[in-house]
Amino acid sequence: MPRQANVKNPHRLGLLPSDTVRGMDSWIAPLLELLALPQLSLSAIFVVAFLSATLLPMGSEPVVFGVVQLNPDMFWPAIFVATFGNTLGGALDWWLGYGAHRVADRFEHRRFHARALDWLRQLGPKACLLAWLPLVGDPLCAVAGWLKLPFWPCLAYMAIGKFLRYVLMTAALTGMLRWWS
Repeated sequence: MPRQANVKNPHRLGLLPSDTVRGMDSWIAPLLELLALPQLSLSAIFVVAFLSATLLPMGSEPVVFGVVQLNPDMFWPAIFVATFGNTLGGALDWWLGYGAHRVADRFEHRRFHARALDWLRQLGPKACLLAWLPLVGDPLCAVAGWLKLPFWPCLAYMAIGKFLRYVLMTAALTGMLRWWS
């Protein structure tokens, strides 16, 4: 019969030096306690929402949902802070796309790209309502900037779409959790 590993003590497995484990314990627990405070949870939501709106592959909904589950009275502040942070991240994408316009003009467009760009030009800033979509939403903001669509209308449509996403997803997850409980 194989010997079972002692998971409670990872340095005994030889995976981590004991100094590393002690060092991690000394800062992880206080960090988690600090982030659990309602005042800091809004800051964490803002940072995660902002970063997830950039082209980084991450989502902010679990953080918003977690904060709302720990502090139900923070539903609307969490939604507004997430919307604000995510919209600012979308604005950054727009500006990155705007700046990349000159570089991208040097490359030849494929047929698919030309059709997608024509579709975005026809929709105009309203296309930014789709900025909440996974995988395509963040690049869509960058393409809106690349196409030089008007910034403020794009920002307004981004904010509307992102706000609706946070309200619907957080409310739906909260409702599902209550239904299963």
